[in-house]
Amino acid sequence: MEYRRLGRTGVRVSEICLGTMMFGMKTDTPESLRMIDYALDAGVNFIDTADVYAGNESERIVGQALTASGKRANTIVATKFFFAQGEDVNARGLSRRHLIDACDASLKRLQTDWIDLYQIHRPSIDVPIDETLRALDDLIRAGKIRYVGSSMFPGWQIVESLWIAKELGLNRFICEQPAYHLLDRTAEREIIPAAQSFGMAVIPWGPLCGGLLTGKYDRDVWPEDGRWQDGKDNWNREATPLAFDVLDLLRTMAAEKECSVSQLSLAWCAAQSGVTAPIIGPRTYDQVVDNLGSVNVELEAADFERIDALVPPYGYAVRYYDGAGFLDLRPHSARSFV
Repeated sequence: MEYRRLGRTGVRVSEICLGTMMFGMKTDTPESLRMIDYALDAGVNFIDTADVYAGNESERIVGQALTASGKRANTIVATKFFFAQGEDVNARGLSRRHLIDACDASLKRLQTDWIDLYQIHRPSIDVPIDETLRALDDLIRAGKIRYVGSSMFPGWQIVESLWIAKELGLNRFICEQPAYHLLDRTAEREIIPAAQSFGMAVIPWGPLCGGLLTGKYDRDVWPEDGRWQDGKDNWNREATPLAFDVLDLLRTMAAEKECSVSQLSLAWCAAQSGVTAPIIGPRTYDQVVDNLGSVNVELEAADFERIDALVPPYGYAVRYYDGAGFLDLRPHSARSFV
């Protein structure tokens, strides 16, 4: 396991980040704890969760695992806030009120005195970014969080946040968490170059395209336990014919390298310029074992060229980055918060 700098900070994180979205939802607590212990023993020191995952259960499981293992002090814990936490109309979004309440609640669930990386889960234009940044800065000064970051921010909002932080003398974002994998390289157009220019880490989520890049799917083959059914995933993204052409190539390359398709896909993502650590999202123990094996896959220039020939830089075979309507920037009055 290699360790990379988290943006401009002095912190070093493992080249793979353990994502915990499945924990407490499709993965029960005993299996989740077993998976976290395995990852930590394998050298992972970077765990990502969010208050919205599994109705808060993911954070509770992460806190339980780190308390039991005694490895909290050596683990970089990242969590996120934004989505609704209950029926209260103010228990959501990027306001100072919700942010501080959400942070305190996450600290309790994680059984910790501090959060290493606190991230805005989604962008918004409902609340001026200076209100959010001031509240985040106050939490840093209070010792409750140590670094702040964003997720799925468009380039203009990344730049706006950095500008406001500089103007007001506030702590700035040190990372961005975009959707990014070899079937959708949209983030290479603007997000990754911006992050590189401003010294921000890039920690991609969905590096296996919601399971499509595991190799278990083929044309007209849709396992019942999979997220993709009849050519579409649960967000209505479409698996195009080109995507299966890419998968055919990956199967060939994986056989040549004696690794799995998922390991090859993760190794590709981790090797891209500007990427700090892809976030894996395993559902089973076998999956976390497989995913972490990607650190042993070596790629050469010719390997990247073969993939680039089908999905060139900046291109996509599956519309994934903004295909699910995540970047909902309509005015408050035009949206429902139910």
